[in-house]
Amino acid sequence: VLHSLLSRFLGLVLKLVLVTSGLLFAVSMIVAALVVVAIQLLKALLTGKKPAAAAVFGRFQRFSPDGSWPRPSSQATPKTGDVVDVEVREVREDKQLDAAPAGTKPRS
Repeated sequence: VLHSLLSRFLGLVLKLVLVTSGLLFAVSMIVAALVVVAIQLLKALLTGKKPAAAAVFGRFQRFSPDGSWPRPSSQATPKTGDVVDVEVREVREDKQLDAAPAGTKPRS
């Protein structure tokens, strides 16, 4: 009877030690991951570069063959059917151009 009681007690203690050590390990891994993420975000804020993880997943999204990665809402997809035709002209801040009458060339 004493042997059975002692073996059950030791089994319970062993289970408690294993569960406690497992939980402690899991919590320490979560804390370590959060510290690494915080350091990378702080580094990204100070250097102005994207965090490495964001760059890697951006490459996955860009080069996925079927386009299964969702696009961020900030990147609007361009419409392929819209064509804008504009006339190109040079814009200068020359006061003579503003003062010249219509139909005449300004002096150069």
